[in-house]
Amino acid sequence: MPRPTLPLLATLALLAGCVTPDLPPQGYATLPPDAVQGAGDPARAAIIGSAYAFGSPASLAGNPAAAARAVANYEYLATELPYGPRWRGFNGPIGPLFTDGLNELRPAIGIAPNAQAQPVVQSLYAASRAINAGDQAGAERILSNPAFPAGGAATLQRLSNLPALPRVAAATAFAAQELDRQDRLGSPRGQDGGGGSGGGRS
Repeated sequence: MPRPTLPLLATLALLAGCVTPDLPPQGYATLPPDAVQGAGDPARAAIIGSAYAFGSPASLAGNPAAAARAVANYEYLATELPYGPRWRGFNGPIGPLFTDGLNELRPAIGIAPNAQAQPVVQSLYAASRAINAGDQAGAERILSNPAFPAGGAATLQRLSNLPALPRVAAATAFAAQELDRQDRLGSPRGQDGGGGSGGGRS
């Protein structure tokens, strides 16, 4: 059998370098500008805020606007932390943890299992804004789309009465611990690097 020529080897090496990396099955997502106050980092805020929210479920009880934001932040983090280069310094099984949590969260809220993350994030933030503006009917209309097959009213009811979500709480607590560890090590991965709007994929 003839040995491969150098041009052929070079071509094979080039093709090997062009293999598409794994992508989140629910697609990438970004957070809206109002995901964080001021000039803060949306990704860091999502990690810290979701860890607190799901670790202290009483803070979300009867508060569908806050619950909608917490769920949206989790949806974003499930696409960002396992796949964004910014977070490669995180130890442990961040991807499996967030996937496991997502499989617990989506049925609890009534989010379609095959829904893409970005419309879910957009809808939940828009519904949260409507609720805070006193527009309950508007929030129901926003959540009456294919990503929420139970309909707007039922989805808001679930957001008002979230069940215990231990796998979600475990994933977000782990992310917060890793963020703190990176900060203590002085790693630039955990510092402000463009978070939600551009994600950690820059």
